[in-house]
Amino acid sequence: MPFPIAAVLDILEQEVKDYKVPVVDLIKVQTNDPLKVLLATILSARTKDETTAAACKRLFVRVKKIEDLRTIPLQELEQLIYPVGFYKNKSLYLKQLPQALEQFPGKIPDSVEDLLHLPGVGRKTANLVVAVAFQKPAICVDVHVHRIMNRLGYVKTTTPFETEMILRKKLPSEYWLMVNKTVVAFGQHLCKPVRPHCDVCPVYKYCKRVGVTPRRKDGR
Repeated sequence: MPFPIAAVLDILEQEVKDYKVPVVDLIKVQTNDPLKVLLATILSARTKDETTAAACKRLFVRVKKIEDLRTIPLQELEQLIYPVGFYKNKSLYLKQLPQALEQFPGKIPDSVEDLLHLPGVGRKTANLVVAVAFQKPAICVDVHVHRIMNRLGYVKTTTPFETEMILRKKLPSEYWLMVNKTVVAFGQHLCKPVRPHCDVCPVYKYCKRVGVTPRRKDGR
């Protein structure tokens, strides 16, 4: 019998609707600006949402348009975005963005292939920008999506890239835009890497719990 992924994602979408909105989606709602979505996505890598949100708030006071990144000193950029993960590397990426974007005059590119030419942008970032900033079909696979899709038994892969490629072939297109936001929120709150909350999981009956270590009876 085929895995009921549509039913699972519909249930998860309802489950997470009252959870805190992921920071990149929040930036989209607040600004509707592809540049700021791109910047927030770069900063969010290996960083908690609360830290990213605070850094974006400071950064966006100084950076209104892409050219502002040319004139702002590197040291000031570092201070603005600290303590996001790898803030020194990310400061360099931001400084390089104006020159890198010269090949796309007047706009942030809206395709994964073009975004991959930008500093600090890998497949996860590119897919997330395409999906969130432009609402175009893309599948953003981070550690949560990779882990949970394997845990459910929907895919059997070893890397996020493999998971993305399989999902592009297997996942119904109507779920592409929502899968990252939904599954990431679920992974942060319930389906955690270690000792997930299977006892209150809304999709427990569908999940194959691949690689899951049983939780203790006290729920911890």
